[in-house]
Amino acid sequence: MLELTRRMTPSRTSFTRIAGCYVDREGEFDGSFNTNFLKLTPQEKTKNLKLAKAIPFSETNVQLKKYAFSPSDQGAGSVWQLLMAIKDCGLKNDALMDTFYDLVMEQYKGNAEYAVFVFHDRYDVPVKAADKERLGESEEVFEYLICALCPLTGEYEPGNPVCGFLFPAFTDRSADSDHIAVYQADPLHPHREWEERILGLHI
Repeated sequence: MLELTRRMTPSRTSFTRIAGCYVDREGEFDGSFNTNFLKLTPQEKTKNLKLAKAIPFSETNVQLKKYAFSPSDQGAGSVWQLLMAIKDCGLKNDALMDTFYDLVMEQYKGNAEYAVFVFHDRYDVPVKAADKERLGESEEVFEYLICALCPLTGEYEPGNPVCGFLFPAFTDRSADSDHIAVYQADPLHPHREWEERILGLHI
């Protein structure tokens, strides 16, 4: 995870796009956005990178746990298929994004306004020699999504994420589309609907 998070600064980021929606206190849709990440102002980049970084930078195996999508979870109409399609289009298909937002709004149990943020990134994974020194050329491109669900602390101002995910999982420095890394800010009081009803996992 450190390999990913150390690049999440305004000067080093390779994030391509950010999309999201706002949800009111009654759980109703309150607007959405979808924009090229590089077109954000420096201040907006910093603020949004902080939200994205909170997911992979969290405590592994406590706040951030890896779960498997079984073969039966990867069929037509599955959440896995939806996430793969969102990743492959780089967030540029608004119909797919709306389908994901609808799923969250139908299942997430919250009692306050919140926002859903989705980030898309392509990371050129460098080849490393036996002595761990970077060789320079790219071994593969790790294309992935980070999602963060954040309560709003003011008018369209997100607080710290309460749950989220990184998909595909980053396993042995490579994309692992059979797994997803799920974030829960409070592992003692997790939002189980995030894992089971929204992501379709069998916990």
